[in-house]
Amino acid sequence: MFEKERFIDECRTALADSDAHGAINEIVKKAVSEPGQVIGALGEPQWAGADTIYRSPDLTILNISWGPNMDIHPHNHLMWAVIGVYGGREDNTFYRRSEDALTEHGIKTLDTKDTAPLGETIIHSVSNPLDKITAAIHVYGGDFFETPRSEWDPKTLEEHPYDVEHTMRLFEESNERLRELARE
Repeated sequence: MFEKERFIDECRTALADSDAHGAINEIVKKAVSEPGQVIGALGEPQWAGADTIYRSPDLTILNISWGPNMDIHPHNHLMWAVIGVYGGREDNTFYRRSEDALTEHGIKTLDTKDTAPLGETIIHSVSNPLDKITAAIHVYGGDFFETPRSEWDPKTLEEHPYDVEHTMRLFEESNERLRELARE
């Protein structure tokens, strides 16, 4: 059974493991193997957004709901991460940085119950290709909100500092589309 406080405690304890990233991947894998229990504990996602479940200097846990057909620019984390989908689908496009460019390197689709560990140097974009909300737990090996990161323009692949306000606007635009659908 998924319990939010126990999940946080297990992740915090796993930080002491010699392979904290791998240990937390197993914890997330176990959690999302029962999506109904995660929904029961965190609630059925109604809107796009990112809710902070836990935050410290060495660990951040987010409950992320991607709106229908929502896309997030290529970005990095500069810390390891684990993604666990408990509803819907998340398409991740991975990129490789060269001296003067960013090139597409691969794609990984995460469906409900799937997890993906991401290394510190990963650059990826995220897309929800579905006409419904996709929900996922994201666990980061650091303070996600205090680490300076980069994002890339999806058309030019030009790098610039990560813009939190831009991401919040994307969530709000997605929520506006959800409100429009609800009125129809």
